[in-house]
Amino acid sequence: MQVPDIHALTREVLWAAFILAFIFGAIAQRTHFCTMGAISDVVNMGDWTRMRQWGMAMGVAMIGFAALVYSGQIDPSKTLYASTRWIWLSAIVGGGLFGFGMVLSSGCASKTLIRIGGGSLKSLIVFGVMGVAAFATLKGITAVARVDTVDKVAIDFAAGTTLPIWTSAAFGMHGAAAGLILAVLLGGGLIVWALAGPDFRRADNLLAGLGIGAVIVVMWWVSGHLGYVAENPDTLQEAFLGTSSGRAEAFSFVAPAAYTLNWLIYFSDASNVLTVGIVSVFGMVLGSAACALATGRFRWEGFGGTEDVANHLWGAVFMGVGGVTALGCTIGQGLSGISTLSATSFVAVASIISGAVVALKYQAWRMERVA
Repeated sequence: MQVPDIHALTREVLWAAFILAFIFGAIAQRTHFCTMGAISDVVNMGDWTRMRQWGMAMGVAMIGFAALVYSGQIDPSKTLYASTRWIWLSAIVGGGLFGFGMVLSSGCASKTLIRIGGGSLKSLIVFGVMGVAAFATLKGITAVARVDTVDKVAIDFAAGTTLPIWTSAAFGMHGAAAGLILAVLLGGGLIVWALAGPDFRRADNLLAGLGIGAVIVVMWWVSGHLGYVAENPDTLQEAFLGTSSGRAEAFSFVAPAAYTLNWLIYFSDASNVLTVGIVSVFGMVLGSAACALATGRFRWEGFGGTEDVANHLWGAVFMGVGGVTALGCTIGQGLSGISTLSATSFVAVASIISGAVVALKYQAWRMERVA
């Protein structure tokens, strides 16, 4: 493949990622898809509707990813979530911080972008602070703390840390077949559970679950198949074009917030190029804005007072630090990571939910104390 072809293919990957993120943003704005809101609905009102949206999206993403692997479209060992180290403590600590922070900030990283598209100025501030905190945890002061503490605690598995690998080793099965069976059982179970809710079977809920799950699957194909080059003529090595990690990636929005700020600040630096993560940030905001404007939902929104500012700032810091430490957010781990059936992703998702529940209980306690 010639160098011009590499450049053209990279543009295709970036445009595809932008369009998929635009669709994601529009669907989330239209259907009120929100992980923090889903957990809040369950804790405060006993309403599982939005949690079923998330569950269906998980199920679709699991089955879709496994189908891509089984058909040979992508290699699961070359994704961002493939590792021989089970960083369970990083997932617990980072997930807990992220979950607590997303409640204080009125939404997770993806919801922050959706709110920006809908006119929320306070979410714009949250995005900036979260991006700085994330960058510090990738390369700065909190990165040193992360590497020297939680990242050192891990369990090594020579073959890898995903459920399909463990299942194939235990039962002597082919890894792709084990992955497909597990995905059908787990993902199919989640889809059945979602559809079992009588209030769930409505157009918007189905659009959220099926649409967002499908977007994750297509993004895996774009990154892991369309953008895969066996030998990049510039480096003579295999490459996944347009990714920051050099591996196949689907959507995640904490580390990309940091990369987006870096791209904007160092825009004139020729070595500073667009990546899948950066264009997905812009795509989410613009998709949400297009839907908000088309449906009359666009509203300017600011902070309600000093305490509101403090809560959102602390929440943004917790999300930035926690999202990088846990290797993803409610989308990065909760949909993209868990679709690969990564053991780390399951721990991270459980910790995000736990952190959010603690934060909701804390907020209720604060309100009772003030009252």
